[in-house]
Amino acid sequence: MTLQALKERILAEGSNLGRGILKVDSFINHQIDTHLMFKVGEELAKHFTDMGVTKVITAEISGIAPALATAHALNVPVIYARKHRPITMTGPVYVEVAPSHTKGGDVFLMVSAEFLGPEDRVLVVDDFLASGATIEALVRLVEHAGATLVGIGTAIEKRFEGGREDLAYLGVPMVSLAVITDMSGGEITVE
Repeated sequence: MTLQALKERILAEGSNLGRGILKVDSFINHQIDTHLMFKVGEELAKHFTDMGVTKVITAEISGIAPALATAHALNVPVIYARKHRPITMTGPVYVEVAPSHTKGGDVFLMVSAEFLGPEDRVLVVDDFLASGATIEALVRLVEHAGATLVGIGTAIEKRFEGGREDLAYLGVPMVSLAVITDMSGGEITVE
């Protein structure tokens, strides 16, 4: 399912920085267009309304906007996996490692066991689905908690990086609202 407004913004304001990096800082990653993000959240929520979602989980920081909007539309809490453990995060913590394409190294993702448990039905939401590595780390956090993964939703998918195929083994619905099929030659091709 494509969200036309998102597709138009990618084509109008997105920048292909090479090496598969798409800069969308003007509306998702640095400055957030709240109107667009709530449309993203409403559209993603439509696909998961009947799944019994009790929590939405994402990675700090860029995934927070679409995850918050989706959780709001589903009327459930959102959890973001922290990259640094604050002193307020006491007690048991689930930790996973994920490679960061934009930071050029690994990042730790952690969630307090206080907020994620076996009773939860969890929807993973992120800004991008690229290689699938960050989403897979979030899925492992859900598994560590004994919670049930019900689906994966993303604002933008870079289909040419193969993440969807790599995550297919999870057997859950995956929804992306704008699909980038090619970024070669400095172009951005949106399906």
